[in-house]
Amino acid sequence: MDYTINDLEKWNDKIEIIAKESDLDYYPQEFEIVNFNEMIAYEAYSGMPSRYPHWSFGKSFEKTKTLHKYNLTGLPYEMVINSDPCIAYLMNDNTLLLQILTMAHVYGHNDFFKNNRLFKEGTKAYNTLEMFKNHGMMIRNYINDPSIGYDNVEKMLNAAHSIRFQVSRTMGQKRKENHILRQEMIDDYKESSTHYSILEPRVEVEPPDFNKIPLQSEDNILYFISVYSDLEDWQKNIINIVREESQYFAPQIETKIMNEGWASYWHYNILKKLQLPPPLHLEFIKRHNDVVRPILGGLNPYHLGFEIFCDLKERYGEEKIFEVREFDRDASFIRRYLTQEICEKLNLFEYCKQGYEYIIEKVADEDGWELIRNTLADSAGMGSIPYIRVIDMSKKEKILTLEHVYDGRELQAKYLEETLRYVQDLWGRKVLLKTKHKNESAIILCDEQKNIKFY
Repeated sequence: MDYTINDLEKWNDKIEIIAKESDLDYYPQEFEIVNFNEMIAYEAYSGMPSRYPHWSFGKSFEKTKTLHKYNLTGLPYEMVINSDPCIAYLMNDNTLLLQILTMAHVYGHNDFFKNNRLFKEGTKAYNTLEMFKNHGMMIRNYINDPSIGYDNVEKMLNAAHSIRFQVSRTMGQKRKENHILRQEMIDDYKESSTHYSILEPRVEVEPPDFNKIPLQSEDNILYFISVYSDLEDWQKNIINIVREESQYFAPQIETKIMNEGWASYWHYNILKKLQLPPPLHLEFIKRHNDVVRPILGGLNPYHLGFEIFCDLKERYGEEKIFEVREFDRDASFIRRYLTQEICEKLNLFEYCKQGYEYIIEKVADEDGWELIRNTLADSAGMGSIPYIRVIDMSKKEKILTLEHVYDGRELQAKYLEETLRYVQDLWGRKVLLKTKHKNESAIILCDEQKNIKFY
């Protein structure tokens, strides 16, 4: 290393001064210097210093380590945890300039975590580390319990992981108790049945089933299973552990482009004000361009987010970018602020596979840029994950009926069958899934023997 811890502390003090002068509002910040093996481990566990054991984390570790060994992938310069205090890991192989840049980048993330509404409403930063630690202890206790054991715990985790992001997509939504929701539905029906136009004949409407389960479609499948299934308490606890951790990560999925763009915007502007000596300044330009460069055949979230925030600052001023940082998520961010000029500047286009070839379908011209923008917005964040919800549970046989909210994108057959079998593991009875195939309605049944039938 060409620097000491004291050097990093001095540069961190300078960065904090500029961050505060720039009106960034962040949690207390802590940094930890780690080697590449530790960084791979933290990456496998999503940055958490403590988490429950599962084979998928070990698989991720070994995969990343092997790819890194053969120079097929790099490692992140840093990792940041949405917690209070905010914890960030810095690679000890980074140069001094790279440490300075990543520390400034971290303060951008920290500010975003504290102020974006999805994080404020959907997570509890003050309790993050304790939550993951407690979950890890609970899972280990189940593994060590002779009446449960590792195999049974792993079976539950495998099944819960298969639908771990089928949780509520409305951050911070307060769940209404069934009796309250039922009374509201009864009141709405009574009101709608007594108000009608005197100019039109009155039509008798069949009253809804006020005892139906669920009363309204439920998009938090893990929650529904934990409440209405016949599982044992320890199994329901495992489901709730996976659900709570998925809800913690959901805001990060929903704001990947914004979060990285915001952090890139601030590391760029902070370092411009640091009065770096010429050798560090030259490396800064090189490193920044590496971070926000386009990716061939793909989309770099750092690049797109940075360009949109720069454009917003130029057109509307700094007050606007703070407002956007607080209220938007990737889908709305792209739909509102990805302009034709940015699409043309970034040479965005949409392509698809036909047979054995890839062809360009749309380019960023007057006719195509809006279609490109809409495609990006529709697939951003949780939009990349099929939206499936519970619509019914039969009272007699307790058959669970799921509905895929079809948006023109079909479910992938190779995942559909196995995922339904995992849901059957959790539910314990028949599971029905309603979807569409080639724009025709389709029903898939998974019975108690895990046989799959298509209707």
